[in-house]
Amino acid sequence: MDPLVIALVLAGLVAVATVIGLVVRGREGRVQEVNTFRRVTASELDTLERFGLSATLVQFSTEMCAKCPATRDLLSKTAFEHAGVRHIDVDVTSRPDIANSFNIMQTPTTLVLDASGAIAARIGGAPRPEALLHALAIAQKKEHDLYVI
Repeated sequence: MDPLVIALVLAGLVAVATVIGLVVRGREGRVQEVNTFRRVTASELDTLERFGLSATLVQFSTEMCAKCPATRDLLSKTAFEHAGVRHIDVDVTSRPDIANSFNIMQTPTTLVLDASGAIAARIGGAPRPEALLHALAIAQKKEHDLYVI
């Protein structure tokens, strides 16, 4: 085979892999507002922890997740700094049924619940601090909208 063709094929593969990597990296940690109504209960998460009065940050993690400890720290700190916000960490390593129920394709994944327990926003991957604050604002707005109607 011609060395020039081989070089062009390899360069093309590198370019495609780079584009895919940049797209995946750009989407990670971004907030997706959830417009379908689904209220979450503590029993669905297999936890006894109470939800927050204004919002709840539900982190889905696994034992082998490299980004989960830093995400746990960020979510705990954010919950501590905002009155009425709680952080719940759900390890789905041995509970694939929970991961399937919430369509968890990567860890960490964070669901932001409003005061009623409805999913207001979803963050796939490690959240950025500004994205997390935006997700909390979405949850608190949805809570407010419930009482305005």
